[in-house]
Amino acid sequence: MSALLEVEDLQVLFPTPGGMVKAVDGVSFSVQRGRTLGLVGESGCGKSTTGYAVLQLIRPTAGRVLYDGQDLCGLRGRQMRAMRRKLQIIFQDAHASLNPRLPIGDLVGEALDIHGLYPGKARAGRIRDLLDMVGLAGHLLERYPHELSGGQAQRVAICRALAVEPELIVCDEPVSALDVSIQAQIVNLLQDLQERLGLAYIFISHDLSIVRHMSDEVAVMYLGKVVEMADKEAIYASPSHPYAKALMSAVPVPDPEIETQRRRILLAGDLPNPVNPPSGCRFRTRCPIAIAACAQTDPPPHRLAPNHWAKCIRLTEGV
Repeated sequence: MSALLEVEDLQVLFPTPGGMVKAVDGVSFSVQRGRTLGLVGESGCGKSTTGYAVLQLIRPTAGRVLYDGQDLCGLRGRQMRAMRRKLQIIFQDAHASLNPRLPIGDLVGEALDIHGLYPGKARAGRIRDLLDMVGLAGHLLERYPHELSGGQAQRVAICRALAVEPELIVCDEPVSALDVSIQAQIVNLLQDLQERLGLAYIFISHDLSIVRHMSDEVAVMYLGKVVEMADKEAIYASPSHPYAKALMSAVPVPDPEIETQRRRILLAGDLPNPVNPPSGCRFRTRCPIAIAACAQTDPPPHRLAPNHWAKCIRLTEGV
């Protein structure tokens, strides 16, 4: 079965006064139809930039983004606009992403107008169907974004993304700005919509528990690179890269006996300067098992199982 999305050696460079920052450096992954890839890592590791580059909201410096076999990086103008129907995004801050001057009905209908969907009388019916799909009452059509709660605003953002009938949605920290009780509602809504509409997601989050709940596969990023990728069961049960081990050790376990016996892995130091990252393995300056050779080479992927690989030269030694 061919992947819906294939990202190959994606790179995004940003010029800064201090030098060039490799925000995304050689990232590769694929997403199957109807499945979810979780992207996790510390703030500043390149998760959101990767999502924006996939959608061409930020143009990649190098690499390919193949959607149904077509490279999005080479599309411009009308060709790219046609593809945007199939790829949408849900931002972290719903209120900031919604035009404060438009009522909810026009916010949702705007996408229909741009793409020429549901013209005439069908437009109003489609908007009401979309609101119902995300659990919003019809009387909110005339409300403005500032009159909505955080949860309602995020439902409108989801509604707007669904309006053009996409196949893949990038969810960029879609629940991190919400209260915990509302987070669960939005996560359940996203899962229900995925099952009903066959959507594929790239789910970006720093909340490892939510990523575990949402994802089929998980990619762990560190300083612009994916350092480990596997099915969620494998990466949460037995992570192999030292950074992934440290991340997963922070995920709480609901069993009190197991939780009290677990050892939390605390990393020394801070995230290195992305303008001048460490030579070789970028994680070596904080790695508890680093050796001299780690400074000499950027480790290639080491395959641990058919759907599981990690970038660490110590893995070849069985560490």
